[in-house]
Amino acid sequence: MSDWILRVLVAAGLLGSAWVHLVVWFDWAGDTDVIGPLFLVNLVAGVVIAVAVLIWRHWLPVLAAVGFGAATLLAYWLSVTVGLFGVQEQFATSEEVWGVITEAGCIVFSAALLAARSRRRAAV
Repeated sequence: MSDWILRVLVAAGLLGSAWVHLVVWFDWAGDTDVIGPLFLVNLVAGVVIAVAVLIWRHWLPVLAAVGFGAATLLAYWLSVTVGLFGVQEQFATSEEVWGVITEAGCIVFSAALLAARSRRRAAV
């Protein structure tokens, strides 16, 4: 798979996660003290990292995408299992499903892009 396709898939995962967090923020999270602002941080970070992945051909934004996906999935897992800042999720809505899919995509496609970059460097 070409670098450009992988970059687009990473950006799509980041923007998808950002969109999910915006929808949930409008739905209920905006009224929650800690989670509401964190959802907005997630929204902005997803957009900024997506733009960086698309325009800066460096490993750093791709690594940031891995971290974004992993941190967001970890926070969601905590909210489902033990609760996070007073929020207990149940994995029952389409937004939750799409959030997990997009964040997993961030991790998988970013890892593939980093691996492809590493293989090319090793071949040179």
